[in-house]
Amino acid sequence: MVNRPPGSRFGLGIGHCTIFKSMPLVEVRNLIKVYAADEGVFGKARHNVRAVSGVSLDIHAGETLGLVGESGCGKSTLGRMVLRLIEPTSGSVVFNGHDVLAAPPGELRRLRRDMQIIFQDPVGSLNPRMRIEEIITEPLVIHAEGSDTTKDSLHQQASEMLRAVGLDESALRRYPHEFSGGQRQRVGIARALALQPKFIVCDEPVSALDVSVGAQIVNLLQKLQREFGLTYLFISHSMPVVRYLSDRIAVMRQGAIVELGTSEDITLRPQHGYTRTLLEATPEPELKLS
Repeated sequence: MVNRPPGSRFGLGIGHCTIFKSMPLVEVRNLIKVYAADEGVFGKARHNVRAVSGVSLDIHAGETLGLVGESGCGKSTLGRMVLRLIEPTSGSVVFNGHDVLAAPPGELRRLRRDMQIIFQDPVGSLNPRMRIEEIITEPLVIHAEGSDTTKDSLHQQASEMLRAVGLDESALRRYPHEFSGGQRQRVGIARALALQPKFIVCDEPVSALDVSVGAQIVNLLQKLQREFGLTYLFISHSMPVVRYLSDRIAVMRQGAIVELGTSEDITLRPQHGYTRTLLEATPEPELKLS
């Protein structure tokens, strides 16, 4: 667990809330996602499935908000709705003062320069037909908008991103299948960093990796946050990992947030029975986190 003195970095923690000195970077209000299921006669749905049920939360600049809960509770759906990769049924998302859900295509495209995602599966998230250099520079080309996209400039930027995530420049000419799972996830992180975003949704980025490699990725994410001034929504089913990385933790169950507070409060003084169950059911992994 990260030890932070009271009042450091973001504000003064009191009970299960934190007093922040700045406006939130991300404001989520009453976000709902309902899926139609089991189509019956004439294509009418027999019942609906509510994947996310009225979630509201804030994420402040420079912090890591951990989102933890069992598989299928709606964590990834929530994270993707925040980025509008999935359209919510209702609710609102405001990023840096901009209404994400009401943004027209042009504005949404500009907003996405500052809002990126690291996917859970480093294999499925990388195009196997593209070289690593193409994968990392693709966002730069798509979001060029007057930026220097000459071959030399793109090559230099891709090299810088690879070095930032701990990979050698020689990787640029290779393909994803030539790397291990941990190395592929580093490529995915480099791609997310390419546009120098303010906010990144980390969607279970270590769940597909073994324990030691996952620890390296967690440490890398923490290092990059310091170097690039990043804000994270870190999604995981592992309470120990979330506890280590997060400033605050939101506990999700069956599509709803059942408890939200500082990392210390949630892990040492949990109020909700489900939070206590998660803590008791999750053994401490042998992670070398530093």
